[in-house]
Amino acid sequence: MNKKLNIWLGFFLLAQAVLTTVNAEPAVEVLKQDFVFPNKIAGFPARLSDIKGLEINYFTTNDGVKLAYWQAGKGKPVIFVPGWSANGADFIDVIYLLSSGYKVIVLDPRNQGLSEQVRQGQRISRYSMDLKQLTEHLAIKKADFVGWSMGASVLWGYIDLFGTDSINKLVWIDEPISIYTREDWSEQERRNAGGMTTSAERMIAAFAGAPTNNQVVDMKVMERFMAQDSLHFQNSQAFAKAVIKTNPEYMAQVLFDHITNDWRDVVQYKLDMPVAIFSGELSHNLPSQQWAQSVIPGAKLYVYTAAEQGDHFLAAKNPVKFVADLKAFLQ
Repeated sequence: MNKKLNIWLGFFLLAQAVLTTVNAEPAVEVLKQDFVFPNKIAGFPARLSDIKGLEINYFTTNDGVKLAYWQAGKGKPVIFVPGWSANGADFIDVIYLLSSGYKVIVLDPRNQGLSEQVRQGQRISRYSMDLKQLTEHLAIKKADFVGWSMGASVLWGYIDLFGTDSINKLVWIDEPISIYTREDWSEQERRNAGGMTTSAERMIAAFAGAPTNNQVVDMKVMERFMAQDSLHFQNSQAFAKAVIKTNPEYMAQVLFDHITNDWRDVVQYKLDMPVAIFSGELSHNLPSQQWAQSVIPGAKLYVYTAAEQGDHFLAAKNPVKFVADLKAFLQ
């Protein structure tokens, strides 16, 4: 009986693997268009169809939400979790460079990118569960994980809920450990945590376009986004704008939960794998990233200079250096 059961189980797992492969579709077919990047950059594709093997696929979570993910390349899996409002299109140059030696997977979180727009599950814990279910859908037992901005919070939530057994190495890019500043914190505690607002509601309103100032929320991130001072960044932003239709109302729902989470206990006590942190001179988050490095044994901190596009968008603005540094860490 056990022998027959094992045979049937083997057939089931093989069928699941075949279905996963068959369901993946070339990106240009899913998007129903090709895309010509506005800036020609030596060594980079001129159009989307030049990125061979780039696919977009979908899976459904256990609360019935259809989520998209981008994938390319072969080898050890590296799973990316984008920040708030971001998606696979924002990582297009990173995908292109890294997929030469790795299987790169970028999840579009719910209400972002090509994923379904819904009102349920607007909590970081649910986003962390979505990530867990992506790994189960792809039958990935262990991978390297990279989180940018809010994506780092999703990874901290993942670790808090599910532990670290499935994580080989952990990387995050420029995310405060706690966005919300508590009234009883000292200035040093605020800097260590990365606190950048005392009002979640006013910060959300500011992101929606309401008048604000630097005491309501640190606007350095918006200033660096508006700079558009990188040809790579111009390309990825133009691509995202052309193929992604976002709804600010849906995206804003997760912000309150995101802002008010304090991850210092996870960062300080629960990271037992190799960790790399990326930040830069042009980011006000740098002090909190330095604190994180100081409390995580063996953590490596990459600090990009202003000339190296060392701001919140460093991976998209300087993908050549970022991927080179990432590969060096992962290897």
